[in-house]
Amino acid sequence: MEAPSDGLRTVTAVRYVTPLRGGGSVPGVVEADDLGTYVVKFTGSAQGRKALVAEVVVGELARHLGLRVPELVLVNFDPAVAAEEPHEEVQDLLHASTGLNLGMDYLPGAADFTPGVPDVDPVDPVESARILWLDAFTANVDRTVHSSNLMTWPTSGHQEPRLWLIDHGASLVFHHRWESAADAVGKAYDFRSHALGSPGLDMAAADAELAHQVTPELLRRVVAAVPDAWLADEPGFGTPDDVRDAYVTHLASRARVSARWLPKGMP
Repeated sequence: MEAPSDGLRTVTAVRYVTPLRGGGSVPGVVEADDLGTYVVKFTGSAQGRKALVAEVVVGELARHLGLRVPELVLVNFDPAVAAEEPHEEVQDLLHASTGLNLGMDYLPGAADFTPGVPDVDPVDPVESARILWLDAFTANVDRTVHSSNLMTWPTSGHQEPRLWLIDHGASLVFHHRWESAADAVGKAYDFRSHALGSPGLDMAAADAELAHQVTPELLRRVVAAVPDAWLADEPGFGTPDDVRDAYVTHLASRARVSARWLPKGMP
């Protein structure tokens, strides 16, 4: 796997291909001026810009920790490129999303991972523990047996599919109520319905490997990738950098008290 670089590339949408109606946010497949194809999540969706903030923070953190996440890019979007989209509600979404949105590299031929079905044979217990650790750390409530938000796709040099992490917009639940964020620093994670929860995962080993890597320096690099526009006008904060500092403070504090929220046993 290539080493992650700081910041996100910015591309411009040149063609809106199709909406994806599998989720409530109605992302769209978009072609961009770099000849890439991306699944784009829009700022005008019901989930709002905080879902995109969570996508960037958790996705880039996962990448720095050595987990597979499709490349994230910032996408300049002009609704004019989707003028022929026939659905009025989709058009409303696109017109509410003029400007900067978030794209994820489209993985052609990727398949949804279904727990208990051998898409990946076998599912690596070490990798499973790392993913579960990340989800516990970031309070991801949306990687369950009902919706794994995992894809299987071959990587370079491997014929067998490998797990790829997607859709982290439901993570970082603390940022929806900043006034009580401090109370959530040590909050335990309910992993009972997690897509990869299984007997025998060595969570202590995952914690020993990953927790010390989540330094304030790394967190500052990660939150720096979030555009100012998605952090502006946050109640209780003066500037986007003030909001970034709050993310760093919360997550660095949570990393230091992993014993309080680390899953202790598997279902």
